[in-house]
Amino acid sequence: MATAATEVVYGCGFSPWKKPLVRRFLAPARVRFVASPEAVPPGATAVVWGLASVPEGRKVLRLEDGFLRSVGLGADLIKPVSWVVDGRGLYYDASRPSDLEHLLLHEPFPPELLERAARLRARIVQAGLTKYNVGQGGWQRPAGAERVVLVPGQVESDAAIRHGAPGVRTNLGLLRAVREARPGAFVVYKPHPDVLAGLRAQGRGEAEARQWCDEIVTDVSMHDLLEQVDEVHVLTSLAGFEALLRHKRVVTYGQPFYAGWGLTEDQTPLTRRNRQLPLDALVAAALILYPRYVSPRTGRPITPEQALDELLAWRERLPPGTPLWRKMLRLVLKVLVGTK
Repeated sequence: MATAATEVVYGCGFSPWKKPLVRRFLAPARVRFVASPEAVPPGATAVVWGLASVPEGRKVLRLEDGFLRSVGLGADLIKPVSWVVDGRGLYYDASRPSDLEHLLLHEPFPPELLERAARLRARIVQAGLTKYNVGQGGWQRPAGAERVVLVPGQVESDAAIRHGAPGVRTNLGLLRAVREARPGAFVVYKPHPDVLAGLRAQGRGEAEARQWCDEIVTDVSMHDLLEQVDEVHVLTSLAGFEALLRHKRVVTYGQPFYAGWGLTEDQTPLTRRNRQLPLDALVAAALILYPRYVSPRTGRPITPEQALDELLAWRERLPPGTPLWRKMLRLVLKVLVGTK
């Protein structure tokens, strides 16, 4: 959603670390920060993170991480290269439409846009980029395995689960469903990076995951896994979208933004999504039209293609392994803000 240079919007509930980023991503609008949504004048626009509640009588802009975010975890306070600004809902809240869903239902997707999306997708896959771009170790597909299924874990307390998974809602429940659906497959489980980093809590019963899969992988890049597996089964994980970029078979047990367009096998279909789309229409909407990209280096708006350039340069500059300062920061964050 566009914001005009003369428009005043009211940012609510943002930490000091995020406030400069809010100004960057909402430019050219003028942002005034207030203590709570109740302090936003009636009729004005409130800007909040995620699905925070806002009193009636205010317009709402909701901010959230984009799909190509950074080299590192958001919970580590790594600056993002993309956010989304949504005036209808949010892409992970399947209970109501979002600006992304509106695009996917109504955008004509002219040939030149689809061609641009195809080029962007090819660059992403060739470069091995995913949302967070973490993981240093390699992984080898088991010799002789006829079908390998990847199950990406999620942070079970996240809004994406609460608002996008009406049936199965836990990582352990997902693993059980996958084992039942694919009894003869080699099932690989990858816990969420924030859980592995100790920044978010493990899911209910997740310690029992090994009983329902053949292997648990930790410090392996998502790209490396996606290149070698045959299928990806998800609740609402973005890994399903990243698998689609690589033409992998994707089965959804929740209702992520990429489900319902004829590209995935959906266990809980969402009836209002009734348009069949080519893959590059999904890419165009999710990576070109919907997010906003801002250079962490200059603070200025950039294109998705320029964002890719910056992410690749960023990745090259990082030494392997986790630096001591980031390990210390994780400990401080856990003390100050718990698992959030």
